[in-house]
Amino acid sequence: MKYIIPLLFWLITVPAIAQTGNLSGSIKNNKGEPLEFINILIKGTQLGTITDKDGYYLITGVPIGSLTVIVSSLGYESQEKIVKISEKETFVLNIEMTESELTLQTVEILGRSETSYQNKSSFIGTKSATALKDVPQSIGYVTKELALDQGAFRVNDVVKNISGVNQFTFYNDITIRGHRIQGQKTSGNLVNGMRAMTSFWKQQLIPHIERVEVIKGPASALFGNASAGGTINRVTKKPLKESRKSVSSTLGSFNTFRVLGDFTGPMTEDESLLFRLNLGYENSGNFRDLQYDKNLVVAPSFSFLPSDKTRLNLDVVYQQSDGRLDRGQAVFGNGDLFSVPITKSLNAVNDYLKEESVNATISLNHQFNSNISFNSVYMRSNYAEDLLEHRSNNVFALNGDGSIDPEKVGMRVGIRKRNWSNNNFSNYFNFDFTTQKISHKLLLGYDYFQQVLLPGGSQLAARGYYSADGQSAINSYNPENKSDYLLDSNGNPVPIVAHFDLTDPFANQMRDMSKYIYSTSNFAPSKLNSHGFYIQEQASIGNLKILLGLRQEFYRDILNYKVGTEEDVSQDALIPRLGLVYSISPKINVYGTYVQGFQPQTATVINNPDAGGPFDPLTSELLEMGAKSEWFDGKLSGSLALYNLKEWGSLYNANEPGQPDLLVQNGEEVSKGVEIDLAGNITPNWSITVSYAFNDAVITQSDDENLIGRQKPNAPRNTGNIWTKYLIKQGSLTGLGFGFGANFVSERFGSLGSSENPPIFPSYELFDAAVYYKMNRFQIQMNVNNLFDKTHWVGGYDYLRAFPGAPRNAMTTISYIF
Repeated sequence: MKYIIPLLFWLITVPAIAQTGNLSGSIKNNKGEPLEFINILIKGTQLGTITDKDGYYLITGVPIGSLTVIVSSLGYESQEKIVKISEKETFVLNIEMTESELTLQTVEILGRSETSYQNKSSFIGTKSATALKDVPQSIGYVTKELALDQGAFRVNDVVKNISGVNQFTFYNDITIRGHRIQGQKTSGNLVNGMRAMTSFWKQQLIPHIERVEVIKGPASALFGNASAGGTINRVTKKPLKESRKSVSSTLGSFNTFRVLGDFTGPMTEDESLLFRLNLGYENSGNFRDLQYDKNLVVAPSFSFLPSDKTRLNLDVVYQQSDGRLDRGQAVFGNGDLFSVPITKSLNAVNDYLKEESVNATISLNHQFNSNISFNSVYMRSNYAEDLLEHRSNNVFALNGDGSIDPEKVGMRVGIRKRNWSNNNFSNYFNFDFTTQKISHKLLLGYDYFQQVLLPGGSQLAARGYYSADGQSAINSYNPENKSDYLLDSNGNPVPIVAHFDLTDPFANQMRDMSKYIYSTSNFAPSKLNSHGFYIQEQASIGNLKILLGLRQEFYRDILNYKVGTEEDVSQDALIPRLGLVYSISPKINVYGTYVQGFQPQTATVINNPDAGGPFDPLTSELLEMGAKSEWFDGKLSGSLALYNLKEWGSLYNANEPGQPDLLVQNGEEVSKGVEIDLAGNITPNWSITVSYAFNDAVITQSDDENLIGRQKPNAPRNTGNIWTKYLIKQGSLTGLGFGFGANFVSERFGSLGSSENPPIFPSYELFDAAVYYKMNRFQIQMNVNNLFDKTHWVGGYDYLRAFPGAPRNAMTTISYIF
């Protein structure tokens, strides 16, 4: 009996095997270059494959007879070929593909066609698919390919590749042209062109991101409430019409472990329903004591294409994060950054930071005809924060006589829970038409954004010193009233939270929190909304393109929302934009732009009696001119920008003893500079990205004369970056590749609070390297960052909150595409 079943199986399958053949060939573009990842499907079957790096493909077990082969890839015109497969023979089908014109999606619904460091079009600059060289403003970007080659996992890891952009702290905040952009403030952060609530404490993850792009200078004419320095947009990966699947795993220094997955393709035979699923998991340590990250990203996306005129997309991004909040390195009171190891944090073992966010976006694009389209986008985002932290009280420990102990840090504890909810929608029409010799692209739109701090937010705080009876807390110490305080055997006041001894190697132990005296504060629910009407005209007259934009913005912020006496702040603005682009040649465009910016102050700040307000909104003005060009048959793009950016109304902490909430509003701040960016391929196997920025960002008007002429906080005058990758594609070393990069940042001031002796963070130069080996669909790479183990600081506020960069570290990544 045991021989009968195998025999029957053999008798059944042999005829089937005999009735098949093979299909193979190569696919190239019209320049004769092999194309990778081209999708080949045999119609009416489940058979298919994609081309390898040499453009070659092979499908075995193909039924004999006349069959239709479908060849497709995003960015190329699809083809159908009839082939006749013979038994036990291989039919060779070679294809030459032609690049397709930019599709008429004015909302980014389908994935990007490029697969290099270069990106040729964007939606953020004009709210329509526009070639970057035709946008009269500087737009920097980092593609997912560059991020993967550098082993990057967070937004702050990749912004160094963009001129004029650098880190401010460990947090989700960066500096653009000398102006700080904070993650939790929606004025500087977008997801798919929409405002999303994000963490301020943790940098944004990018395993689900197609590219990170920055429109430099105020973008208020399009988005209303926008930061002066620029706006960061994170574009999520969109579904593709061809099937692609990839998985990767990373192991490395600081106990790093990551697993990523990216799956996309059609869900129906007619390709009317597409999907993409990005997954990311991280469980990693850190070079800083007690710091760790456990992150989960689940990002499904679906595109429904019922016709050539209608496209609908659903994007969902769920992120969960578990770790500790790191507020930076504290050093001795003499300001010596090397006096304390960069590894030492102020956390206790019982600290934690748990965050959860969900962004869900629905976008619709309908093309009424070849001239008129309508776009509607809605985003809902939620963010929850659950925090327990031991942190500095922004002062050194005080002795009984009022002097400081420069080796001990005054501490405080906070236990906080908050939840936010955002609603965000945008509707606009695009009209393409011609009058005589002028081509027009007219944009008419309205958008609305609402953010609500939900009820239930509250905080327990322990800080200061015990009263003499040990039963209550006094927030600050006054040596003239020494008898009011509980004193130790040395006559020093006893703190509620024990001081952190910077010389103690065991200072991070678990803290007994049962004896702390807490004060309770509730976060009253608040609501803000920002909405506006806008019109934009892009007119083309021969080689000249003119952009005219105008927006009427309305802003309203309400404190104590629905819980008592509401406090209302309203601020409006009419915001213009003007831009010119002239094509000197098919490869070189020059441009000039003028745009105003508007960023209202929140009601939380304006209505805080301890802040010292009321305060005017931040306003800004940008004058910029430059050039954009392409080389090597369009494979390498470059841009040059010269700008003069003015801002009025920035707020800084006054650093007044006993008044921690007191703010001061500066007058005028001016940033002037030059930026250069290059990205793309010199040859098909040689990729490069280069950036350099000179930025003179200074305070020109202030009530504090010591600040006039001072460089703005964390605004380096010089920054630069280069990264290049070379792959060997011929000979015995085929598949081997090398990457090398360098990054430098000049010295920066910290906080402006100490106008006479501000902290200075030194300049640094870092070098990175990588080696790759690719074999068919398998790749292994090793990245070594900070190759020469340079001790450096990416930014900081003061000598109690300095933010050191990571020492030398190595990561190994294994990837497989199937």
